[in-house]
Amino acid sequence: MTRSPKLVTGLALAGVIVLFGLLGPLLTGDPATIRDSGLTPPGGEHLLGTTLTGQDVLAQLAHATRGSLWLGLLVGVLATVLSGVFGIVGAYAGGAVDEVFSLFSNVVLVIPGLPLVIVVAGFVPADQRGTSTIALVLAITGWAAAARVLRAQTLSLRNRDYVAAARVSGEKTWRVIGVEILPNLLPVIASQFVFAVVLAILSEAGLSFLGLGAADSSTLGTMLYYAQNGFALQREAWWWFVPPGLVIAVFGGALSLINFSIDEIVNPALRDRVRRDGDVVASDPAPPEPDAVLTVRNLNVVYRGDTPVHAVKDVSLTLRRGEILGLAGESGCGKTTLAYAVNRLHRPPAEVTSGSVMFGDVDVLALEAEELRRFRWVKLSMVFQGAMNSLNPVTTVRAQLKDVLTTHRPEMSSAQREERCAEVLRLVGVDPARLGAYPHELSGGMRQRVMIAMALLLEPRVMIMDEPTTALDVLVQREILDEIKRLRDELGFAVLFITHDLPLLLELSDRIAVMRDGEVVEHATAEDLYLRPHHPYTRELLASFPSLTGEAGALTR
Repeated sequence: MTRSPKLVTGLALAGVIVLFGLLGPLLTGDPATIRDSGLTPPGGEHLLGTTLTGQDVLAQLAHATRGSLWLGLLVGVLATVLSGVFGIVGAYAGGAVDEVFSLFSNVVLVIPGLPLVIVVAGFVPADQRGTSTIALVLAITGWAAAARVLRAQTLSLRNRDYVAAARVSGEKTWRVIGVEILPNLLPVIASQFVFAVVLAILSEAGLSFLGLGAADSSTLGTMLYYAQNGFALQREAWWWFVPPGLVIAVFGGALSLINFSIDEIVNPALRDRVRRDGDVVASDPAPPEPDAVLTVRNLNVVYRGDTPVHAVKDVSLTLRRGEILGLAGESGCGKTTLAYAVNRLHRPPAEVTSGSVMFGDVDVLALEAEELRRFRWVKLSMVFQGAMNSLNPVTTVRAQLKDVLTTHRPEMSSAQREERCAEVLRLVGVDPARLGAYPHELSGGMRQRVMIAMALLLEPRVMIMDEPTTALDVLVQREILDEIKRLRDELGFAVLFITHDLPLLLELSDRIAVMRDGEVVEHATAEDLYLRPHHPYTRELLASFPSLTGEAGALTR
């Protein structure tokens, strides 16, 4: 809790309101007592003033808060049960049961919620429209969307190996659902319950404001309704309608804060994370080398799950000023995971469990969110894998380049941004007239050059290129590589170049690191790696590319 300010704030606010709703009615007296001191301002005997008929606003607020809390709890439980039955049970049962449940959920989902609530509540006679009736109406009209989410999650979970093993072992259906599936859905269910409570309180307030609320109970909505009928706004009796509205707003905000933290509370993979909010249990970073711009030390990245995957294992690398460092290895060896870790782009279930990433004297893993936003693209940019498809197909090149400048250089004028966009396109060999083009109007090589131009916009000191020549023909590859070397020589930035193509790295890179199964198995200059490879895996990689002369070699593994 101490590591989640949102949770602490949400629990504190919600706790105060719940205590007020539980204990307030015992301390404030009868809210229906009529006095001849109507519309008395707050102060003295009446801390929140009185209504038009002299009723104490504080007493009404306490009883109304209790009524709204009870209604929200009732609707939350009913809606959660309904969504669980139609979502979880139906999806696990499959077949005709799932089809019928899904069809019914879809029908309820496409019916507009608020109009349906108004119609149903309007048909119920006023003398029968109590809290339980309103709760039932709100629950019936508010469960379908949650059921769809639970169904999708259950369809995924029911095919997992541990669920299949439970079925094969002869466990009863209710036990498989309750023990194997339900715990994995707790974050979703808890979030949906909190949302249902908030929605119920807000919906009931809306119904009451329209005169369709519970006739036999006191809620925050009915309190607002009577304030409206008593012309509280026109009489400037703010103490009559502001407190109930404020309680609704604060309680809704508190539950929203709790909702944001539910996944971290319920999900053990996130609750027990070593890394939280950008903090890493890291080794003390070693002092960077004098000419080093990026230093990675003992970095470890793990993908949490039923079977955790240690994707990057104790990797240490140093990227020097103006250097091209190649990172080679087969697909799945951890190259892209390492690049994402350096740039702090991972999302759960991936997490950096230990190590350090130093950009000069800046600890990248310790940067706060706003510091990280300013760091990315200004100091370190990235050309992503599959960059040809990274451009927005419905937006011009000009708009996409200017978006970077607008975000990071808000002080620049429109003319300056236009000039900078044209300048970087010229740098990568693209005619600035192409600024008005859409991505589909460019060839693959030109789209790749535009992505490189975008990465160069803010003149970063380091550029990470994740397989930027994938899917390009060899002639275009040659042009792109020549362009990268020329730009490196002109602008002096360093490059971490990631690819599975070792011969390409031998020609392009100053130094090469070879990865296998998440580890760097060899790290040397390009010349040494080619002439004197030490690790068997490196020798196998070199031997896997056929020579242009001589006989073809046998495939080895």
